[in-house]
Amino acid sequence: MVLGGTRFLGPHLVEEALARGWEVTLFNRGKSNPKLFPDLEKLVGDRDGGLEVLADREWDAVIDTSGYIPRLVKDSAALLADKVKQYLFISTMSVYADDETGSPQDETSPVATMEDETFEQVTNESYGALKALCEQAAEAAMPGRVTNIRPGLIVGPLDNSGRFTYWPWRVANGGEVLAPGNPDARVEFIDARDLAAFCIHCLEEKVVGVYNANGPAAPTSMAELLYGCKIVLGADAQFTWIPDEKLQEWGAGPWIELPLWIPSDYPHGAAIVDKALAAGMTLRPAGDTIRDTAAWAFTALNNKRTLGNSLKPEKEADLLLKWKESQN
Repeated sequence: MVLGGTRFLGPHLVEEALARGWEVTLFNRGKSNPKLFPDLEKLVGDRDGGLEVLADREWDAVIDTSGYIPRLVKDSAALLADKVKQYLFISTMSVYADDETGSPQDETSPVATMEDETFEQVTNESYGALKALCEQAAEAAMPGRVTNIRPGLIVGPLDNSGRFTYWPWRVANGGEVLAPGNPDARVEFIDARDLAAFCIHCLEEKVVGVYNANGPAAPTSMAELLYGCKIVLGADAQFTWIPDEKLQEWGAGPWIELPLWIPSDYPHGAAIVDKALAAGMTLRPAGDTIRDTAAWAFTALNNKRTLGNSLKPEKEADLLLKWKESQN
């Protein structure tokens, strides 16, 4: 059973499970993409006080794609503790506590905490600590039977955040492209299809515990990503690199507005994924993700969310002009 299952990662999980011969049930409110997967069993309810439809059923495993509030994860996991054999929770690399040194982070690194653990508003500041508490709630309800997957930035087809999609789309459109910050800065992301395959593998092989899940397959810099987009998509883009300090001075937004750009004065540790790789995670080449994301984006642009809140053409032109003027 999938808690959620109709948005971005959810459909990839469902498709992977079906491809491996699993029978899949979806539980959600029936509001997001309700016509998706018309042949699957769908149970309609609400995680906040509307779990009754799950009470008299049993499943081999549950995948929780929609847990953000510890109380609600606790309720779901406690109800299902005697009805499922394994609980797989989609967490996040954001669970790790801030580390000013930018040290690499493995599964034993300290997680974020919050003074008031009853606080339930998901914000940029509370998101990581809430997810960490969600992990703990699931494990408390089903000790030794929980798989906590901590992905980094999830990307690929169906991603409406724009936090990766922008680059294949923008480079494919050609012309002068604003390239942010240090060309050698490392970028990290995981294709949603690779994440889905690892999750289903963990259920098939009864893999439990905590696992960082991030990629791409080979260490990749921002320059390699952008030139990879150019090569894979056969684009005529030309890149103009603008340093961190200038972009910050001129009000460019890291991560969301300029996807994957993290200024050098923002400490962040790379994900160590050796444990997941040893457990069976596989990662496709970044070029495959670039190609497939671009193909999806150019068919999905009627959805205004496809590029999220990424850089608008007018602001890109303004920033490029400011950079040129600063060089005279």
